[in-house]
Amino acid sequence: MSAGVLTRQSVRGASALRGGRSWRPTPYQAAGFLFFLVMTLAYWRVPLCCDAGQHAAVVERLKASLLHPRHPMADLPGAGSAYYSPYAVAQGAFARLTGLGGWEVVRLAGPLNLLVLLTGLNRFVRVLSPRPWAPVLALAAMTLLWGTERAWWSGYLGLMSMTGNLGYPSAFAIGLTFWAWALTGARALDARRVRYVGPDGLRGLTGYAGLGVLYGLVLLVHPITSVASALGAVALVAGGQRGWRGAVAGRWALTGGTAAATAACWPYFDVFALTGDASVDGIHRVLYADLPGQFWLALLGLPALWLRGRRSARDPLVLMFALECAVVAYGWFSGHYTYGRILGLTLVPLQFALAVELAEPRPWGRLRRALGWTAAAGALAGLLTVQAGAVVPAGFAQPPRWPQYAWAARYIGPGEVVITDGYYAGHAIAGYGPNLAAPAWPDPSLDERERGRRAADVAAYLAPSSTRDEREAVARRYHVRWLLLTRWRAVPEEAVVVAWSEETGEVLARVGG
Repeated sequence: MSAGVLTRQSVRGASALRGGRSWRPTPYQAAGFLFFLVMTLAYWRVPLCCDAGQHAAVVERLKASLLHPRHPMADLPGAGSAYYSPYAVAQGAFARLTGLGGWEVVRLAGPLNLLVLLTGLNRFVRVLSPRPWAPVLALAAMTLLWGTERAWWSGYLGLMSMTGNLGYPSAFAIGLTFWAWALTGARALDARRVRYVGPDGLRGLTGYAGLGVLYGLVLLVHPITSVASALGAVALVAGGQRGWRGAVAGRWALTGGTAAATAACWPYFDVFALTGDASVDGIHRVLYADLPGQFWLALLGLPALWLRGRRSARDPLVLMFALECAVVAYGWFSGHYTYGRILGLTLVPLQFALAVELAEPRPWGRLRRALGWTAAAGALAGLLTVQAGAVVPAGFAQPPRWPQYAWAARYIGPGEVVITDGYYAGHAIAGYGPNLAAPAWPDPSLDERERGRRAADVAAYLAPSSTRDEREAVARRYHVRWLLLTRWRAVPEEAVVVAWSEETGEVLARVGG
């Protein structure tokens, strides 16, 4: 958060010897601290769900072997898995040092990611506007101005979605992106920063190289977020930089080259090989299913963005919005729906442009007053229809509440293989240390055809018409030791029931000896 505001007061005695300077928090420090407390409690009160099982599983595999982790969810090698990012490796090292499990580490990551996100937002908005209330309004717009239907996805920063995804790598990557944009904007928008000579030139080059490392880290931590991150950097440089001398172009080329070199040096996976990977495009088609209902309130920022465009056709937020919309559209028309994952950051230029416009001092003209009242009404509509349930535990639609599987994990040894027919169990159980015969998520370290074959074998095992010999053949092939079955699935005759859940009625049974 930004430095506090220093004020002078009339003082006596010893205080006068110190010049009468006292500290008080800035509006964003006060609002940001309150938001941090409320959002951390909101994140902790809801059981982790959805993709959290995958991220917990990643931590468990790194905890078992930091240098050579296995596949996140299957009894297979994990070489080449894009989940083993610097962020995940740091989590794995923390788990090894503390003895905490994957679920605990993911839960503890939420406040850390939120801190990076809040400080990065403040620094970036301060580059756009010196007004002290601009970051406060940007935070409100970013968390409330989405739509009147719930948008729940990794990388979305509405209040409701934050309760589920604050502990994910995407939240950390977006926080780093705001920091990177702040540092990029400070260099591109301040003409004095291009006049480096002598020793200052060395420090300047070091700064540009360090900025490249930051962008490279975003690329490794969450590759799809890095697409929006890079587009934002291009917009800030193209919109803010003046006087494209050779030295200036060379500095930005150094940033880009350092980012690429940083990513290329990571030993766990080849991030550039993901460019042509279409394995996750199918599951991201749903991102485009209900764009108006999920995002229309953000369009209240269009008048503010239009005003910025009138002032300068090279306005960085205008360019950023145009570039990101182009990539989202490309994802739809090309069938590479994964590019829709940047939709959350595509709204940021709209939300932040509105915040900066409304942070201007009064008196306001008629247009700005109308914009302010409309934005307030939109924020209230977003809060009451979707977002309030994130922080108010009753009276509003609540975040998803998935069942927990610690009761089953107590019996299953680390790395033992499970077959399950439950959607929740299939997405959660690997986070406790077991493996799945058929992983729930695509992963570059496992060929999609092999994952499809495993899913078909599991379906054949669970089919009511399967014979004992057929089931035992599948169990031997994948070293299956456990079945985790929903209450409407018959337990095979050769299985021995070990435990069951009073909450869901699911049954844990042992097979294979």
